Amino acid sequence: MSDRQQTTSPHPTASNPLRGMALMAGCMLVLPGMDAIAKYMANVEGMSPGQITFYRFFFQLVCTLPVLVLLQGRQAFSARRPGLNLLRGALHGAASLMFFAAVKYMPLADVFAIYFVEPFILTALSALFLGDRVGWRRWLAILVGFGGAMIVIQPSYAIFGWTALLPVACAFLFALYMFLNRALGEADTPMTMQTMAGLGGTAFMGLALIAGTSLGSGDFEMSLPASSLGLALLLLLGSISGYIHLLVVRAFRMAPLSVLAPFQYFEIIAATVLGYALFGDFPTLSKWSGILIIVGSGLFILWREQNHVRSVKGD
Repeated sequence: MSDRQQTTSPHPTASNPLRGMALMAGCMLVLPGMDAIAKYMANVEGMSPGQITFYRFFFQLVCTLPVLVLLQGRQAFSARRPGLNLLRGALHGAASLMFFAAVKYMPLADVFAIYFVEPFILTALSALFLGDRVGWRRWLAILVGFGGAMIVIQPSYAIFGWTALLPVACAFLFALYMFLNRALGEADTPMTMQTMAGLGGTAFMGLALIAGTSLGSGDFEMSLPASSLGLALLLLLGSISGYIHLLVVRAFRMAPLSVLAPFQYFEIIAATVLGYALFGDFPTLSKWSGILIIVGSGLFILWREQNHVRSVKGD
């Protein structure tokens, strides 16, 4: 789970749709590498999901902060709404923790498929709390999408128990995170928001590690990388989470959201390939049907949203 949906600017500043699509596709194929690293660190290196999540944000700061300061100087820290930006980071940290805990126990493709109910949750929350108009067709697509998620969850629940619901909790937390993005609007630059999110996520996970360790939870056990390979992978994890986000921001400035959003589903493809190549996991036929239902419902909601925008604009 990553920063793939943080920036959704509908007005590209330097229109180049083909380059934007190529950049977005590349980012979506690379991002599941973060989660493959998290699964490897948990299952092979024996590191707890809480510690992995802490390092994910800490090394994001270490790897990106020099570049951010070089490009923006003190402005990288001068958020107009620092409290909300730090809360964004905390929510992102909590969502990442849920995701990394899930990939420790479950196949990557399953976790990604279930996580992609996030657009449905965000659409529902927008309708219930922000007054966004959502017609019956989109409500039906939301229900169908959740039905697809149940097809993926059901056999996973039988095997893993409550762990199979962690991606749903992650999706809900990330939907709240996206709410804050909407509240902040364009008050701060993407680089400032990235810096503050890294600070908020690192601080939240530091506190979560202390609390989890005091309660004796194995999923929050503190540890250092057990090998030089583990340290290198954690640095790579932080680099991917930081720099790929900035590339996604650039992609959204080259092409409209409606063009780029479907490329998010490339992550399921990459997660399936990595899960099979590295861990021998491959979705069953029933899970593939659930994945297709989720993807189809998400694309339908996107299509209906774009039709609504065009009708409002009178296009």
